[in-house]
Amino acid sequence: MFILEDYQLPRLGPTGLDGYLTEEQGAVQDNVRRFAREVMRPTGQALDKLTAAQTVAADSPLWSYVSIFRDAGILDLEALASMTPTQKAQMVPLIFEELGWGDSGLGLLGLVQAFPAFAAYISGDGELIERFGASSGCWVGTQPDRGSDLADMDTTELHPGSRQGNGNLMARIEGDRVVFNGQSSAWVSGAPIADSGYVFCQCDYGDGLWNEKGGMHYIAALVPFDLPGISKGKPLEKLGQRPLPQGQVFFDEVSIPARYVIAGKDKAYPTFLGALTFGNMEMAFTFTGVARAAFEHALEYVHERRQGGCALIEHQSVRARIFDMWRKLEAARALARRVADYNFGPHGPHLLASVTSKTHVTQAAFEVANEAVQLLGGNGLTKEYPTEKLLRDARAALIEDGENTLLSLKGASYLSAWWKNGSRHP
Repeated sequence: MFILEDYQLPRLGPTGLDGYLTEEQGAVQDNVRRFAREVMRPTGQALDKLTAAQTVAADSPLWSYVSIFRDAGILDLEALASMTPTQKAQMVPLIFEELGWGDSGLGLLGLVQAFPAFAAYISGDGELIERFGASSGCWVGTQPDRGSDLADMDTTELHPGSRQGNGNLMARIEGDRVVFNGQSSAWVSGAPIADSGYVFCQCDYGDGLWNEKGGMHYIAALVPFDLPGISKGKPLEKLGQRPLPQGQVFFDEVSIPARYVIAGKDKAYPTFLGALTFGNMEMAFTFTGVARAAFEHALEYVHERRQGGCALIEHQSVRARIFDMWRKLEAARALARRVADYNFGPHGPHLLASVTSKTHVTQAAFEVANEAVQLLGGNGLTKEYPTEKLLRDARAALIEDGENTLLSLKGASYLSAWWKNGSRHP
């Protein structure tokens, strides 16, 4: 039982029902929030008004933002690599929630740009770290004719009697070189401004694309984009996250040394799952920030807007709706951080954990942003207020990094396999 000596208001932190934060964690959180408020939000709002071509043009504010973000050292890969798993589980969610609160598109851009560098640092290869550690990259995985098949490489959702297509991007081994041909999908985040890519695709190691089990051989490799044969398509015009440039990458006999390979054959698919697991987890952190931003805008508005002779917050129905938004936000944050604890803990990481938080949090963010627009009424539909942008950004997240229904099916497949394996507790 809690013995209360007096009645008092709740003590809420910037991220709600915060427990204890160390001095270092609090300082990092404050620093990233300041950057999000002073740099990300105005830049994101300016980029949102531009065409996709204008966003990546030489005079775009995107370029100065990328430079400022890099110089700010918010994603210090060396520092993150040196942390203990517990420290990572505590610090990474704090950072990415603030980035999502600032602007989800720009927050995710910072993540995908670091993918080749992440892979290089994880490899521990000094040459790769020197070559790709400071690169502005992207993750090349999806292909036009494969789409969500990328998340179904174990073919658990394959229609009986059918087989996944070969895809549009393939690699082959030629001695000590790897040669790439084909194209990515148009949804490669950061591709229009990237100078390297973490490329995952089918690969012929000399015995064809298909293995003895009917699956494909794959490869994961780091590819510089200044090589002959690399070209890019025009950036996509899209509904939400417009500050995040997305587009195609074309490969025409692009040759890299075999030492740029991160994982081949049997190790390639687990490497892909690792990247997807990390990406889905980060999506949950980021869109917790989006939900928080939408909630804060709505809470401020209902205290300022008067209707029926009083502030909106004095209407009982509005209070109920505000609390419902709060409840979803806190539940989303709690799940996102619980998954971080699991993935950085002794039993993780696993895609089941990450798709659980990604699907739940992005859906919650969409619902909270939608309710924020509703509470603002006609004002919520205008670009004068930030809520309509938050709604568009949140809507994109239901498809981004794995469409939520497909991810849910993958999650259910893992649960079924766990049950059938007899691993369940009595």
